[in-house]
Amino acid sequence: MRALFIAAIALVTTGCVSAATSPTAALPLKRLRLYETGVGYFERSGVLSSDEHAGLPIPAGHLDDALKTLVVLTPGGKTTTEGIEFGSSLSHGMARAMAGLPVEDDSAAVTYEALLGSLKGSRVEVRTSRRSIMGRLVDVETIAEDANANANANAKNLHLPPRVRLTVLSDRAEVIHVESTDLESVRPTDSAQAARIDAALEALLAHGAANHHLLKLLGKPGSPVTLGYIAETPVWRTTYRLVIAGDQHATLQAWALLHNDTDESWQNVQVELVNGRPDSFLFPLAAPRYARRELVTPKNELSTVPQLMGRTADTLWGDHASDTYGAGGLGLTGYGEGGGGSGEGIGLGSIGTIGHGSGVGKSSLLEVGDLSSIAQAKGVESGALFVYAMPAPVALRAHASALVPFLQQSVEAEPIAWFESAGSVARSAVRLVNSTTQTLPPGTMSFFSGGGFSGESAIDRLRPNERRFLTFGSDLDAVATQAVLATDDKVERLTFWSDRLEEHFRRTTESEWSVENRAGSPRTMVVALGIDRNATFKGADGLDFDAQSSRALATFRVPPRQEQKRKTTSVEGLSRPTALASVTAEMLTKLAAMPSLQAQDKIIATEAATKQKDLEDLDARLAVAREEQKTLEKDLGRLREDAKAVGDRGILTQPLVARIVAAEDRIGVVRKHIDELEKEQKKRIEAVRTVLQRLGHV
Repeated sequence: MRALFIAAIALVTTGCVSAATSPTAALPLKRLRLYETGVGYFERSGVLSSDEHAGLPIPAGHLDDALKTLVVLTPGGKTTTEGIEFGSSLSHGMARAMAGLPVEDDSAAVTYEALLGSLKGSRVEVRTSRRSIMGRLVDVETIAEDANANANANAKNLHLPPRVRLTVLSDRAEVIHVESTDLESVRPTDSAQAARIDAALEALLAHGAANHHLLKLLGKPGSPVTLGYIAETPVWRTTYRLVIAGDQHATLQAWALLHNDTDESWQNVQVELVNGRPDSFLFPLAAPRYARRELVTPKNELSTVPQLMGRTADTLWGDHASDTYGAGGLGLTGYGEGGGGSGEGIGLGSIGTIGHGSGVGKSSLLEVGDLSSIAQAKGVESGALFVYAMPAPVALRAHASALVPFLQQSVEAEPIAWFESAGSVARSAVRLVNSTTQTLPPGTMSFFSGGGFSGESAIDRLRPNERRFLTFGSDLDAVATQAVLATDDKVERLTFWSDRLEEHFRRTTESEWSVENRAGSPRTMVVALGIDRNATFKGADGLDFDAQSSRALATFRVPPRQEQKRKTTSVEGLSRPTALASVTAEMLTKLAAMPSLQAQDKIIATEAATKQKDLEDLDARLAVAREEQKTLEKDLGRLREDAKAVGDRGILTQPLVARIVAAEDRIGVVRKHIDELEKEQKKRIEAVRTVLQRLGHV
């Protein structure tokens, strides 16, 4: 087993120069800009070097991105580089082909036997414990152990590796068998072949994507140059601390979590955090690509091998190329889904507007008020990206992470007791306004007040001047309940469209609130109201609006250790639709009698009620006729059963037949009457629709 291991190591390393050697970067990293989309912009500055081992250390997995985005930014606009030189990348299939491994089985492991097999036909030096053999490797065979040897090994809990036998044609024309138990190493003597195998293994081995490619800058040594490129980076994330001072101001600290996942230590790098999402996508560029050509052959097939050289007529037919057009999978594939990414957003979630009963919503005609106007102006971003520059250059060793502060600023933050609805359990919360000039990225937030930790929450993307209501714990000292005293709906307008009658009305609700503060300091209580934004609300100490959940809020300020009773009045502008099939004459009559209804709508509702009453009278007659038809058909069925039971008995059959005929005649008359009523019903429905259509719609 030791001989197998030593031979494999010798095969891979002997005579090969590793392409994974990390070079010394000619251009030091000076600036790094990290984006929300998981890419980073790397900017390097320095002078061109004549050292052939100097260049940019780009991991193989990032090479395509670097080639796609590399840009020269030399000051003065002069391009001092003549190009970029790099070792070509290999696709998996091409690497297996170069290594002499089977291309068809792309998932097969690169084993010791497979590596030896890839050298068949090559000139090699074979070392054994007794001698060194120079010659050509003819064959590699795997020899199974006999049953006795396997039985003995199993008894001793041993695992016998497969034996390998090499057949070598030496330079002295000797055919020599070499057993793996006597084998120390196999070395290809052709340096070009050794380099090919080394390059192929670089792409095949599991760590190949992490190895560095050397991007050598071509140009006059000593020339200054600045260049930039993007590469995949860990997403930078934010975590906040809000230190509440007890009034409406607090100190917001923002910390960024950075990760240096490269093999290069950052030394005095200017790091910038970008709160934006430029599009970025993957695209294969580094590996050579080959177009497929159609195989055209002469009409008469000619073999490249004499027919009688160790072959028979039966095997000749199978010696043809099978790589047809499009086979092999080396064509350029699509680059898949576009970049941009979604980033990560954490917040309180969408809470939704509280309803007012089935089918009731905001009126498009009645403008009662706009409670949403109470909220401050929405945040506006002046550009696509917001950049946070770290105050000092960053030094971070390779494969290390750091939590660094990037913002500390006073913001508006008022402590409140938050109620999801009247009567719900209170929550400790703040009304936070982003009074900075920058957009705050999403992240967790820890709250501190009274000299200690108060709780945790999270925010999603918050633009300048936007506000959030953030809860972070339970509040056992605040209670807010509501008792509804009276509700009155006054319909003012009617509209009709898509066979729906819509009532537009003002709903006035009188309530008594009980607000209690059990704490020893004044409290501001904020309650989410179950009313529409098209409304007015009186009786609270103040009003607010949560733009995130589109809910109106009532504010009550209560002195310490007090319970207060507050009378409130809300007026909402609402609408309620009713399908034409569900409209009744009684409903239209009640609407027409409402003093609040507009005069023209009263006239139309009265006329429509008359037409609807005619329709309902007809519906009643139609229902009677259909019931009569159902009864007659039931009687006819019973008579036919009786006739079938009597059979052909003359005197008994005749009366039954007469009754059956009479029933059939009556059913015919009733059916004709129903048809006439149904035609008239359609006319009367259309008459109601025609009248209601005069109401118009918005």
